[in-house]
Amino acid sequence: MQSIPDQHRALVLENRESGLELKTIPTPQPGPGSAVVRIEATCILPYYQQVIRHYPIPTPLVGGFGAIGRIAAVGHDAVTLKPGQLVYVDSVIHARDNPDDSFLSGVIEGFTDGSKYLMRHVWRDSSFAEYMKAPLENCIPLNEDRLCKGLNYSIPQLMYMAYLLIPYGGLRDIGLEPGETIVICPATGGYGGAAVQVAVSMGARVIAMGRSTEKLANLKEHVQKTWPSASFDTAVIAGDEAKDLETLRGFGTIDAVLDLTPSTASASTHTKSAIRALRLGGRISLMGSTKNIGAGEILVNSITLKGKMMYERADILQFVKMMESGLFPRGENFADVKIFALEDWEQGLDVAAEHVGIGKCAVFVPLGLRN
Repeated sequence: MQSIPDQHRALVLENRESGLELKTIPTPQPGPGSAVVRIEATCILPYYQQVIRHYPIPTPLVGGFGAIGRIAAVGHDAVTLKPGQLVYVDSVIHARDNPDDSFLSGVIEGFTDGSKYLMRHVWRDSSFAEYMKAPLENCIPLNEDRLCKGLNYSIPQLMYMAYLLIPYGGLRDIGLEPGETIVICPATGGYGGAAVQVAVSMGARVIAMGRSTEKLANLKEHVQKTWPSASFDTAVIAGDEAKDLETLRGFGTIDAVLDLTPSTASASTHTKSAIRALRLGGRISLMGSTKNIGAGEILVNSITLKGKMMYERADILQFVKMMESGLFPRGENFADVKIFALEDWEQGLDVAAEHVGIGKCAVFVPLGLRN
């Protein structure tokens, strides 16, 4: 076992009133079924200020989300993970004896007694730290030679995976195939932009819906610059079900829909229009907060409707293969990353809240920029 320091620095949420505080705390030690990871970069969610104020999490805890780091030490039952190995640390933690009990590390404790117990008593501290203890199954190996040397990604750029994985879970769940046409609605936010990037990289024809003509134009410009041969169109959400349906039907056969409607637009009719535009036997993945869908068009057109919360471990493994095979753009065309030290956490949270859209994310680099 590689030696790890007795203490390390972390952003601790002692209580909601005081907010995050940079503290020196004892470094976690590995045990059975776990690894201690030295954090190289960790994602700052755009809404993390809301997490601090309102989300159901226990305090005190170390904040965080998904991360990339190096294995520092492992429990005695680890058979493949080795010290020094680069890994993606997944933020979705499941109970081993009941996968239905799950929570999001550093973000929400879940809604079952089991998930709350796990976050409060077993995996309380997350990734806004120099070191983090994580379940072995949450540490996904990354081919550093291929990704960082062959494809020239920096580790902070690779952290954009945390956004891309979420829509990928929904797209894979409905079996999106190369050459199919998918509507992404809406497509101009953080997860919508990530969904566009994933769907185009998967070889699909993408129709991006949004209310802002300016944001859609910027999105189209980015796609055309990054994927010159991509099949990509935009559709302005008019807010009228019939008009939106007419617009979508003008694009021809539509095979699938990915819904990412935010809670602030849950009453919008755009999702219902998208479902009505689907071909016979089409599919839709619900990953947002829409409240406006109808059973009639789903029944009559034999539509497959699936809800998806995040993704599965198998999705992460397949996504990493896509990354390592070179299906995604490189450099700034892949991710425009804003980087912050733990000391600058207030600025980091502020910038993360505004730096949103396709290819945009903010990260903490707890131990300094090495790549």
